[in-house]
Amino acid sequence: MADPSDLLIDRTLVLLRHAKAVPPETLPDLERPLADRGRADASAAGRHLVAQGIEADLVLCSPSKRTRETWKYVAEAGVTAKDVWYDKRLYNADTDGILDVVHETPAEARTVIVVGHAPGIPWLADELALDGTSPERVELTQKYPTTGLAILHLTTRWADLAANDADLVSYVVPRA
Repeated sequence: MADPSDLLIDRTLVLLRHAKAVPPETLPDLERPLADRGRADASAAGRHLVAQGIEADLVLCSPSKRTRETWKYVAEAGVTAKDVWYDKRLYNADTDGILDVVHETPAEARTVIVVGHAPGIPWLADELALDGTSPERVELTQKYPTTGLAILHLTTRWADLAANDADLVSYVVPRA
């Protein structure tokens, strides 16, 4: 049987910016929890992903309190994940930094959710998405607020993922 890493199979990448956090003046940035609205919006993001049939093989999450809490509320809304990796390289990472982590995804994973920060998450969604003319694609480039999420489809291996390798399935900003 062929090695799964050699197969070009359908894969889904979800790029989720963390939900609304408390203001930065009250705590060190890494320790900022979600605001009330952020908890509600993260739950709305989870319900949206469930409605889209998203079940993650792997969640790649920044270790900040707000990204961890975002994933917690998404999961409590019904999104399942076989494994969750909290990776410090995702904290305020740029596109190359996020891609470095995604490239390490096991080949057999079909669906990956990345929970991270701006500007890295919006920039990566823009960089990966092929279609530059759909209304969703244009909106993605203009604003990617908290709880913004892009669902991308790709057929390349995780280790080979690069610019213009994905199709934008949807871009939404779920709100409670």
